[in-house]
Amino acid sequence: MKRHAIRGLLVLVLMVSSLCLAQTQERDQLRWFTVDSLNTGLDAPPDVVKRLTPRDSVRSFLELTKQQDFGAAAHLLNLSELPPAEQRKEGSELARQLAEILRRGEWIDASNLSGRQDAAIVDPAGQNPRAGQPRRNLELASLSANGESYDIRLARYRVDEEDPVWLITPDSLSPVPLLYKEFGPSWLEEHVPQRFKSTFGMLQIWEWIIIPIFLVGTALVGWLVHVLVGLAARWLPSGLLSIFAGQVRVPMAFVVMTLVAQILLNSVVSFSAVATTSFRILMITILAWSIGVIALRFVDVIMLKMKRRLVGEIDDTKPRDERKFLTSLYALRRGIILVTVVAVTIYVLSQITLFETLGMTLLASASILTVLLGIAGQAVLGNILSSFQVSLAKPIRIGDLILFEDQWCYVEGIFYTFIRLRTWDERRLVVPVQYFTSKPFENLSVKSAKMYRMIELELHLNADIECLREKFKEFAEAEKSVIEHHKLSCFVTAQTEAAQRVTFYLMTSEPFAGWEAEMNVREKLLGFIRDNHPEWWPRQLVVTSNHDIAGSERPTTRSAAPPATGAGRPDAGDST
Repeated sequence: MKRHAIRGLLVLVLMVSSLCLAQTQERDQLRWFTVDSLNTGLDAPPDVVKRLTPRDSVRSFLELTKQQDFGAAAHLLNLSELPPAEQRKEGSELARQLAEILRRGEWIDASNLSGRQDAAIVDPAGQNPRAGQPRRNLELASLSANGESYDIRLARYRVDEEDPVWLITPDSLSPVPLLYKEFGPSWLEEHVPQRFKSTFGMLQIWEWIIIPIFLVGTALVGWLVHVLVGLAARWLPSGLLSIFAGQVRVPMAFVVMTLVAQILLNSVVSFSAVATTSFRILMITILAWSIGVIALRFVDVIMLKMKRRLVGEIDDTKPRDERKFLTSLYALRRGIILVTVVAVTIYVLSQITLFETLGMTLLASASILTVLLGIAGQAVLGNILSSFQVSLAKPIRIGDLILFEDQWCYVEGIFYTFIRLRTWDERRLVVPVQYFTSKPFENLSVKSAKMYRMIELELHLNADIECLREKFKEFAEAEKSVIEHHKLSCFVTAQTEAAQRVTFYLMTSEPFAGWEAEMNVREKLLGFIRDNHPEWWPRQLVVTSNHDIAGSERPTTRSAAPPATGAGRPDAGDST
């Protein structure tokens, strides 16, 4: 019985031990890769080689290759796929090629890597779900060659009971020769003397000399294209094609500059990753912006052609449907701009891999940047939203005649942030959309351009209204802009003891022509009264007798001289 108890206890101990051992091995497998040997073809690593943390390994590799100590740098590579006899020679060459690839392909800052041996993510805020978990494999860079992507990775290895070390993985070393053909030294760098290859700051000395020459050369190419396109715009026959060529000189120059710069970077010269990345971001941004501007100018030319063919001069004499169509064209233009901006932004971000290139530090400042942009761009965003409101509701259309802040204006253009108005004296008012929509305005063309005009005259009580009515109809019907003659009318609208107010009404085809017709008819009426019935002018009478002035016996009176008629305003003829 006692013997069976001892056996049971031993079995239980063995089971618990096995379980604990299995858990320990499983936990160790999450912390490192267990291998039998590492780089047996190399000597013992020198003291300058630091491999305990990812930051130490990458920093040591960059420093050693910078000093051209490629034999020591080979200890930071996992050369297990090479025969031991070839590891010394091949390892040095792989270290040299990999250093050139990293210098030109992607700028690696060792300070951004973990300084912990287990590479666990430190996140005091607790936002990262993997915070505190050990890692044994990290990505240093992702490079493309011949249309394929290749990762350069760092992994943690342990041999027996030795300290685990961080080395560049064998899978990362196999594509190094291929990547070296893509990112290796350019034709120009191969002819640069060795003394100019010393590092000064983030670049080598020869790069500080060549980069200004590179920029000036591409700028000269752009200037030449700008001049040639400008000459072509002048040589072309006057029309839409010459207008388009004149508008795309600058973006066309930038397109050619970026293409030339890309050709030079691919075949003639290559710089360090920090310079190459900067040029790459700049070229992609400029190219996308230039193509977007060219596309927008093309749309503008098409709109100009359609406006000239369908609408002509922007005013409210055109049919309502044509002005509504032109307003819709401007709304379409703003929609194209919005789509272009979004597409260009997405393309630029996808091409430059913003967060990978510039680092995750941008995420920390993203919220602050969003708040700043929100505050600074509040007025712009408000104008853009108001612009879409105007486009959808259409309280105004292109060509409408409006009365805005006591000024007669034609709506000449509705843009994202402003509305351009053309005043009657050919001035241009540029009004923010939000300000315009917050102010009351009178749309004189909302339904039809025709408009009632009114002429008021102050005349003596003995003026013959029927005679004036006939003369008014005669003068009004002679005006081309006066329409609907059956609506011509004349009424006495007010009176005092010594005068009466006579008002004439006429319908005109559009407001500006109506204003001119009103002035002409007023002048003719005043001329008729002046030449034929000057006694109809109003005058102030001073009665010196008690007799009725309407009787046959005329009282003794004193009359003032007839006043100047002025411009026909109701108070222009009064005189005391």
